[in-house]
Amino acid sequence: MTRDLFRLLRPRSIAVIGGGSVCGFVMENCKKLEFSGTVWHVHPTRGAVASVNELPEPPDVAFVGVNRVATVEILRELSAMGAGGAVAYASGFSEAEAEIGGGIVLQEQLLDAAGPMPVIGPNCYGFLNYVDGAGLWPDQQGGTPVKKGVAIITQSSNIAINLTMQRRGLPIAYILTAGNQAQIGIAELGQAVLQDDRVTALGLHIEGIGDLRAFEVLADTARAAGKPIIALKAGKSVQAQVATISHTASLAGSSAGSGALFTRLAIAEVSTLPQLLETLKLLHITGPLPSKRIASLSCSGGEASLMADAAVGRDLEFPDLTETQTRALRSALGPKVALANPLDYHTYIWANGPAMSAAYTAMMTGEADTGVVVADFPRADRCSPDDWEPVISGARQAAQDTGKRMAIVATLPESMPEETAMRLTDMGIAPLAGLDDALVALEAAAFLGRGTVNEIALALPAEPGSPRLIPEGAAKALLAEHGLDIPVNRCAVGSEGVEIAANEIGFPLVLKGEGIAHKTEAGAVVLNNKSATEAVDNAKFMDAESFLIEEMITGGVAELLIGVTIDTAHGYLLTLAAGGTLTELMDDQTHLLLPARPAAIREGLQSLRISALLNGYRGAPAADLDRVVEAVMSVQKFVLAHVGKVAEVEVNPLICTPTRAVAVDVLLRMEDEDGR
Repeated sequence: MTRDLFRLLRPRSIAVIGGGSVCGFVMENCKKLEFSGTVWHVHPTRGAVASVNELPEPPDVAFVGVNRVATVEILRELSAMGAGGAVAYASGFSEAEAEIGGGIVLQEQLLDAAGPMPVIGPNCYGFLNYVDGAGLWPDQQGGTPVKKGVAIITQSSNIAINLTMQRRGLPIAYILTAGNQAQIGIAELGQAVLQDDRVTALGLHIEGIGDLRAFEVLADTARAAGKPIIALKAGKSVQAQVATISHTASLAGSSAGSGALFTRLAIAEVSTLPQLLETLKLLHITGPLPSKRIASLSCSGGEASLMADAAVGRDLEFPDLTETQTRALRSALGPKVALANPLDYHTYIWANGPAMSAAYTAMMTGEADTGVVVADFPRADRCSPDDWEPVISGARQAAQDTGKRMAIVATLPESMPEETAMRLTDMGIAPLAGLDDALVALEAAAFLGRGTVNEIALALPAEPGSPRLIPEGAAKALLAEHGLDIPVNRCAVGSEGVEIAANEIGFPLVLKGEGIAHKTEAGAVVLNNKSATEAVDNAKFMDAESFLIEEMITGGVAELLIGVTIDTAHGYLLTLAAGGTLTELMDDQTHLLLPARPAAIREGLQSLRISALLNGYRGAPAADLDRVVEAVMSVQKFVLAHVGKVAEVEVNPLICTPTRAVAVDVLLRMEDEDGR
């Protein structure tokens, strides 16, 4: 059911139901935020209105601050009278089933009582709407009214409180908590606030994704509105599927699926709360960046070095200076300054407003689309900030003269005073606090500027009931039906069978014992058998009853791993990685969700460090990348044709030659077609 959250989130009337201190905070916050609508306090003895049924009209939203049992009945009354929505503060529902019992049943009763009326929570602090002054918030909070700003949604009420206390000059339009999401999830809340013209960007602090289809709709809503989304996902440290038998599962940690989902939906991901705030601030002021090309200016060689070093490993570029830039910078700075990007313009022109403006503008006439001025402001309680005014005016002038985006970055977060940050924000200059966090923000904004979105619907995960390990020969045959290139092979039983199959395949050949997951470790793989007699002798030492005899693939320039596992929270996770013996030695992998487009697969392959071998390292032949992409697509086709049957599939290695991409080892766990 799609619910209209307009009245709930942008109310003109509020009912505060309950008599405790939390309700007192709600009424105080509405007053503090200058809410211009009507607020009714509902309580039999302490309120101006004795009961819900005595309200003069249905409220747009109600804050229900009573115990969990009473909450259910009050929601029923509110729904019956046509209220616009409610915040259910009480805990003790499904989130507390293990501790106190009865929570799941009570939550079902809550949902029945609410009916079509939207409810945020339960176990929820509510929300703060700083543009309309609606403070449905049962605690202290540090925000102030704004005309426009970003929206932030979190599953943690305490983190939400902390975010309201930020002093970074970030205008916040909404802070929302989702509680246990009994009825309304994070994605639905996000869709609602993105439809508010006063919201510029959306930040998410997520513990769990929940409804994948709802997140796809959220991404569509953001794209249509031209408003970027930033996500911080908790729980990266827990490894998923550690008990599974493939290398793929060990590579696919719990963060791999969420990261692949965010990339697919063009949602930028960050790792810390400061990064979330700095990125939201940058996006609020500049929007997504048109490119990753950055020009950096500072009056110190040390700061220029810090900037260059901090950018290592980030998807940002410092383009070389053009001749036009060099001439203009030389004119502004004189002959003593070494010109480069990042630029140390020294202190020869410090506090010289016209010269600094000229230098900043000259720096922005080149290929960079975003300018970053490094400047730590002094303590106003002990020092004079007057000499830093030319930094601000210079950045502003450069933005006006070139039409490019400008930011001022303090290397230390405390060196960007809140008052200065607010001034810069009003000027359209991004005040970024902390060098490392600033670079994360720039990288995220550049990623969002590329705007690459996979608009194909995700394949929803479906776990098979009783998957089994399929013999490798049969597994290869199944994948070959979907286009995967496999070696010529024969299955054999006993010495006589091995001898016959070996002579049919030819030499040299590969001998494998079947029914063993990790063949190499078990000594169940022998390469380069040069005769049938050698193959028969080697088979005798394997703990196997049947064997796979294959042609030996030579001429490989690189080995890859292609794997698909089920990530129950995010979909079918495709892993591309360095293969063969390098899988466990190199931390070299990338992840996509199915279905993936060929272009995304190619981009993923090129992101691997092993791509140097694929592309022809130091004059060596290159792999046929088209064949490699086709191999990945073949694995994808197989999985999508057997949704609900396949548990995991791994090709490792895929031997990549100048003319082929051959799956020489395949592991497959799935149900038989008849469900066995």
